[in-house]
Amino acid sequence: MSQQQWDAVDSYFSEKLVGDDPVLAAAQAAADAAGLPQIAVAPNQGKLLHLLALTQGARRILEVGTLGGYSAIWLARALPADGTMITLEIDPAHAEVARANLLRAGLDKVVEVRLGRAADSLVELERAGVEPFDLVFIDADKAGNPDYFASAVRLTGPGSLIIVDNVVRGGSVVDADSTDPSVVGTRRLHDVIAAEPKVSATSVQTVGTKGYDGFTLARVQG
Repeated sequence: MSQQQWDAVDSYFSEKLVGDDPVLAAAQAAADAAGLPQIAVAPNQGKLLHLLALTQGARRILEVGTLGGYSAIWLARALPADGTMITLEIDPAHAEVARANLLRAGLDKVVEVRLGRAADSLVELERAGVEPFDLVFIDADKAGNPDYFASAVRLTGPGSLIIVDNVVRGGSVVDADSTDPSVVGTRRLHDVIAAEPKVSATSVQTVGTKGYDGFTLARVQG
């Protein structure tokens, strides 16, 4: 199997089950025009996040890593009328693009883009004693994932869902000798999850337009 084949399959599924969406297309185009890294989730992956949030009945969503707001739009569209979302972004340019995209999507009153280091923003949320989040999507720097996940557990409650993207690293996750910070962080993430009695989790490999990677899904038990 080749990347070309994976691209074709993803395109087929997206055409059949996701369809064209001018708002999402404009969001991606704006991110590309601004020179943002082309690392947003694929359309069918965005739809998966949307369906997970709907299935979860999420009323409060937290995202770690905003980029251009593409995944935030998918997630926020799953919220009920009284729902809210906070998304964390370290790069001012990325945050500016995301805010414009959320405004265009009519979600600027629903989604708050918080600028700053995710680790600092998460500590602030914990100190503020915010209401638990029903769903957390972590898609930021992979070296920080162990700490982001630990914070997510503290910021959620029984029944909440935590999703971590890009955990396979092209298969490098099994390389115990790797010095790549993203691989080291991903391996530490799984150590943290395995040692956390409050969650039940699994990780799944995927292939598609984003290459060979995967995600972790964890449910907070109590």
